[in-house]
Amino acid sequence: MAGGRNRDDPLVIGRVVGDVINPFVRTTNLRVTYGTRIISNGCELKPSMVTHYPRVEIGGLDMRTFYTLVMVDPDAPSPSDPNLREYLHWLVTDIPGTTGAALGQEVTLYENPRPTMGIHRFVFVLFQQMGRQTVYAPGWRQNFNTRDFAELYNLGPPVAAVYFNCQREAVP
Repeated sequence: MAGGRNRDDPLVIGRVVGDVINPFVRTTNLRVTYGTRIISNGCELKPSMVTHYPRVEIGGLDMRTFYTLVMVDPDAPSPSDPNLREYLHWLVTDIPGTTGAALGQEVTLYENPRPTMGIHRFVFVLFQQMGRQTVYAPGWRQNFNTRDFAELYNLGPPVAAVYFNCQREAVP
């Protein structure tokens, strides 16, 4: 059971469930890849590895079902004082099932992670849309709220989520 009812779930251990989303049951496959690196919950990536948006592949039953992908940083600007929580890094809507984010509408352009203090979690949350062109871009990136956004657009609970950790790279 993915997404929160199991204490061994990495989304629970990493406090993604709680800080960003409520418990949910994963019903769709979500594969996020930076270069050759497939994201698994809690893995560590360097900022230099995430400068360009990832390849995102989505499961689903058919291309007539559409999805919204949200990428947020719940630890902005620092994990000890996340007063910009959640910072919106990317928002793609109208992604046809069985395809990827490249076929969706990028309504908030990808902003690469550049954490300055502490270890940040970067969370990808996938929602199933009620229909096409039913989700729109927010007017800001800081203090975005994934739960409120999902409620505003009647997205229901997430259908998948994955996150990675990232921290500032040491300067040689």
